[in-house]
Amino acid sequence: MTITPKDVLKHSSPSSAYLCPLSANTYGIEFLEFRIRDMESDRVLFQVKRDKEAEAAAGIQMDDDSVRFIRYDFGSDFFNYKTLGASLVFAVGPKEVPNFRMVERHYFRNKLIKSFDFKFGYCIPNSSNSWEVIYDIPPLSKKEAQEMIENPYETKSDSFYFVEDKLIMHNKAEYSYSSR
Repeated sequence: MTITPKDVLKHSSPSSAYLCPLSANTYGIEFLEFRIRDMESDRVLFQVKRDKEAEAAAGIQMDDDSVRFIRYDFGSDFFNYKTLGASLVFAVGPKEVPNFRMVERHYFRNKLIKSFDFKFGYCIPNSSNSWEVIYDIPPLSKKEAQEMIENPYETKSDSFYFVEDKLIMHNKAEYSYSSR
């Protein structure tokens, strides 16, 4: 069964399992760097850069589902930010990537908070690509923000990546906003 953007845009809660195997990424797409920052202060809230040599030395297997799951610890100050920038650097393997698209769905306690739908377009083979999106934090009541702070990792997201509307990658995340 082929999973399409239309399918995942109907989700009202996070998926309980990965919706495609790691082997579905036949385009050799690899995420190399990722950064989240507050646009007003330019403060970096999260940053990671892939180090293939360190991964090899540590024996990290890229065919293990753990490589597509991340936990973020942002702290309660996160709710003071208004606008974020998310930067991504990714590499493409030897095949062209037409109509590359990401749908990202954020939930708290199985309630949809925000859905994003980003279109990267065409990526040439054997290329390194950078992309940044700037977006506003979804409006939350003080009560909702407090509940998210008091319940670490009950805020979750699914990131779905498509080529020609066919799911090729699925990543998951959990978020904590408790005081650091």
